[in-house]
This record gives sequence, C-alpha cells and structure tokens, in this order.
Amino acid sequence: MWKGLLVVVGLLVVVALLFGSTYNGLVKLDETVKNAWAEVDNQLKRRMDLIPNLVNTVKGYAKFEQETLEGVIQARANATKMEVNAGDLVNNPEQMQQFMNAQNGLSSALSRLMVVVEKYPDLKANQNFLDLQAQLEGTENRLTVARRNYNETVKSYNTQIRVFPRNFIAGMLGFQQRPYFEAPPEAQQAPVVDFNQ
Repeated sequence: MWKGLLVVVGLLVVVALLFGSTYNGLVKLDETVKNAWAEVDNQLKRRMDLIPNLVNTVKGYAKFEQETLEGVIQARANATKMEVNAGDLVNNPEQMQQFMNAQNGLSSALSRLMVVVEKYPDLKANQNFLDLQAQLEGTENRLTVARRNYNETVKSYNTQIRVFPRNFIAGMLGFQQRPYFEAPPEAQQAPVVDFNQ
C-alpha cells in the first residue's frame, strides 16, 4: 500500500514539476514577445517625433506641395490615434490590422514626400533637412529590425504553445497565439531618402 502511495505521490510531483516548468517557460516567452513589441512601438514613436520637424523643414522650401505635406500630417495623425499594447494583440486582431494599416499609410505618405523633395535642390542641400533625413533613415532601419525581432519572438512563442504536450497546458492557462506584424512588400524596405544623387 505504501509503495502505491509513493508511486502516486511521485507521479503527482513529476506532473507538478512538468506543469510548473512549462508554465514558467511560456510566461518567459510571453514576456519576450511583449518586450519585442515595446521595441517596435518605441521605434514607431521615434518616427512620429521626427515627422513634424521634417514637414516643417520641407514646408519652407516646397510651398507648392501642400497636398503632399497635408497627406503626411494626416497619415501621422491617423497612426498616432492607434495605440496597441502587446496584451491587446491576442484579444483584438482587427485592432492590430488597423494599426498596421495606419503605420503602412504613414510609410507610404513619407515615401511620397521624399519623392517630392527631389524637385527642390536647395532643400536637399539644407543641413537641417539632411540631419532629419539621416535620423529618419536610421529610425526606419531600426524599425525594420524591431519588426523582424518581434516576428521571430512571436514565431517562437506561437510554436511553443502549439507543440505537444505544451498545447494542453497553454490552452488550460489561456495562452493564445500572437499575430505577426505584417507590412506590405514596399514597407519591408526603408524609404529611399538619399538626396545626394
């Protein structure tokens, strides 16, 4: 009888250790995803902060490009309205899609602005504009890296919550798949902002 009781207690301890270890691993992965999203968000905010200065600099030179400037300002306003934290990504995939659409609209508007700037050689020689252009290019590159890192952590997390036997534990504890940050093909590269051509 004691042997049977010891076997049952031993099995319960093994199950508890397996359960606890799996839970702790999933929590760490979940926090890694949240941290990766925070870096994407940080780079997006940095880009938002650069845009008003860029628009004001261009505005002084490109007086006849009001429609393009207003398009950038409106796209920034739309992108700024949308805030998504990592916890919301699971519960509201439509919000994530709206957020991505707003960010992609801003990227598109910035690309149009950079094309317009080509018409103004004096602007391309302005040191303030060159500094802002370099900062924007660096931010876009960091944003691309942050998006890629976020998607890699989401892939690891999603894989772990779907493999056997973790999928049972993840399901019981409410771990759900995270969406990827998907950008259109043209947004995979930073806008061309080299004005030294």
